[in-house]
Amino acid sequence: MKKRKNKKGKKYQIKLDNKFKQELNSLSLIFLGLFLSYSLKTDSMGKIGHFIKVMFLGFFSKLSIVIPYVIMCLGIIYLIDNEKLKKFKNYKLYYLIIFIVMLIYGLMKKDFIPIDSPFLPENLKVIFSISIEGNGSGIFSTIIAYYFIKLFGVKGSYIVGIFCLTTIILFNFNISIKEIINNIKNLLVDNFVVFKNFVINFVVVEEKTTKKIKKKNIKKEEHMLQDEVEEDKPIKIVEFNNKDENTKQHSIEVKNNANVKSEEDVKIVANFESEKFLDYKKPSTDLLFESNNTVDLKDKKQILKNAKLLERTLKDFGVEAQINQVTKGPTITRYEIQPKAGVKVSKIVGLVDDIALSLAAKSIRIEAPIPGKSAIGIEVPNDEVQLVTLREVIESDEFLNNDSKLSFALGKDISGMSVVTDIAKMPHLLIAGATGSGKSVCVNTLINSILYKANPDEVKFLMIDPKVVELTNYNGIPHLLIPVVTDPKKAAYALNWAVTEMNRRYKLFAENSVRDINSYNAKAEEKLSKIVIIIDELADLMMVSPNEVEDAICRLAQMARAAGMHLIVATQRPSVDVITGVIKANIPSRIAFAVSSQADSRTILDMGGAEKLLGKGDMLFYPVGAPKPVRLQGAFISDKEVEGVVNFVKSQVEEVNYTEDILENINKGINLDSSDEDDLLSEAIELVVNAGQASASMLQRKFRIGYNRAARLIDQMEERGLIGPSEGSKPRKVLITKEEYESTVGE
Repeated sequence: MKKRKNKKGKKYQIKLDNKFKQELNSLSLIFLGLFLSYSLKTDSMGKIGHFIKVMFLGFFSKLSIVIPYVIMCLGIIYLIDNEKLKKFKNYKLYYLIIFIVMLIYGLMKKDFIPIDSPFLPENLKVIFSISIEGNGSGIFSTIIAYYFIKLFGVKGSYIVGIFCLTTIILFNFNISIKEIINNIKNLLVDNFVVFKNFVINFVVVEEKTTKKIKKKNIKKEEHMLQDEVEEDKPIKIVEFNNKDENTKQHSIEVKNNANVKSEEDVKIVANFESEKFLDYKKPSTDLLFESNNTVDLKDKKQILKNAKLLERTLKDFGVEAQINQVTKGPTITRYEIQPKAGVKVSKIVGLVDDIALSLAAKSIRIEAPIPGKSAIGIEVPNDEVQLVTLREVIESDEFLNNDSKLSFALGKDISGMSVVTDIAKMPHLLIAGATGSGKSVCVNTLINSILYKANPDEVKFLMIDPKVVELTNYNGIPHLLIPVVTDPKKAAYALNWAVTEMNRRYKLFAENSVRDINSYNAKAEEKLSKIVIIIDELADLMMVSPNEVEDAICRLAQMARAAGMHLIVATQRPSVDVITGVIKANIPSRIAFAVSSQADSRTILDMGGAEKLLGKGDMLFYPVGAPKPVRLQGAFISDKEVEGVVNFVKSQVEEVNYTEDILENINKGINLDSSDEDDLLSEAIELVVNAGQASASMLQRKFRIGYNRAARLIDQMEERGLIGPSEGSKPRKVLITKEEYESTVGE
């Protein structure tokens, strides 16, 4: 009995040992998997963990991340049910599966396999280091894939690997392909029989019920069904793509040792020599900021929701229309509506406030109809305005492929396409908008667009900035004819010089039997540069000397195009006393930013619409010859970007070639167009300076001339800033002293 008990006790003790070993092995596998997992993810597992990480990544690359989880799963299965592991007897199949998985992983990373190398072991160190960085497929997968690609090629290796994997799965799980096909076939047949019986029963019931319905109700029901089909017609949504697919990097190297000269260091040189600009480099686009905007796909639901709401709103007011296309731009989303036959366009236009109320929009603009389409455009502001940077437009093909030296990167339209125009084709431009609407940014964009296209000997600027702070940053660039004019009185003389220069150029054209500047430059050795005259605030000039400024602008606008001179006139007060009918008639191209009233919009564009704009670069561009203005989001350039471009341009030259004659004449206040100067003007100036007052009657008595000539002498002295304005019946005040006059005469 005692011996038997000992035997039983011995057997019981052996069973406990096996159970303990099973649990110990399973826990060891689980904790080993955890240790490997943390070692691969972090660097906080000590030297051993770091060694494991390096070896696993080197041999398996990112595939090693799966290994710890496989080990932990085996440990859990071993702990819960050891019998399941005993079923996996055919280990060779699983080794083969691992082999095929590593093959496919290696093929996926084929770019890191040295296929052209005749002997792979020479590159094992490189493969190991690349795999540690997470780029390759590991040494094992690389070796397997290398020899398979040599034998079968890339596509052939994929076919062999997938075939082997499919065969192993079917063999291991005892699955027949024929049985799978038969099961699918039987399932389809059974479902078809059920569907067929349902359709037959449904048709029989419908036939019985339709006999009791009148023909009038049948027609009405068919009409409703047709409307539902039309409503369910999919709406085409065109997303705004912030970065054009055809955008190219067009970067020019920038000098690192660019010494920027101050305005005082700039020397005035009389003669302009184009040879100095042979080594001139245009600015790099690296000086401009990149756009970080992304397209939000969640907006599609909101667009479709608004489209249905818009159709319902129109239907509520008795307008039958259908939305065919929706175009989302950086600022607005345009819904293209096609009205049914018999619907008046004016009826839809009259619902602008009701549509804005229905869509809870800030403002709605209706373009009726869209040029070139049989549709009406309803423009709804976006919740978030996406910034269009100048760099995007300058790097676009539209700008790079434009050969004109006067290319102007305007911005992007509502479909996200870059819009670039040529100032030479405008040929003059009026820019107007309220404060903060983006007018000054547009002027800066225009100037910088030309700086990216033209050398200093090709295009010259004459800048007039009565506000002082907008354009003075450009002082010192070699493209300037003279420093930026900030005095409104001197601005009139600068414009008169431009008229004189225009007449001089036409005389040169006549002598050389040519019609324009391009023909002249093709024949002449001394080429003429194109001149862009920029007036940043017309209102200030019109307050000081309206008649002279208006006459000069009109003469330039009428004749300066062929002479290669172009006017850019900007104002933030688009009223009829600033933008007169004569000025507007001679400047055909216009850009309207947001204005406060429809009257201001009509002053700029001869039509309404600018009062509906959103500001911050939202514009209506109305080029010469266009049937209607185009809505754009203007390109943005910051003050920091302007400073960077200007500093780079300044660093290209040592001396700035200002035209000395213009500077001297403007500073002295002498009118360069001396053909209209009266012979008695110098004597009249001396008389009024000595008398201390000026009047037409005094000049009549002293010089024995008529009133008209005396009044012209008074006007000429006032234009030169020598005498003050009229004070009714009182004599005019003299603004210079005898000493100042004598010093001027002495010079």
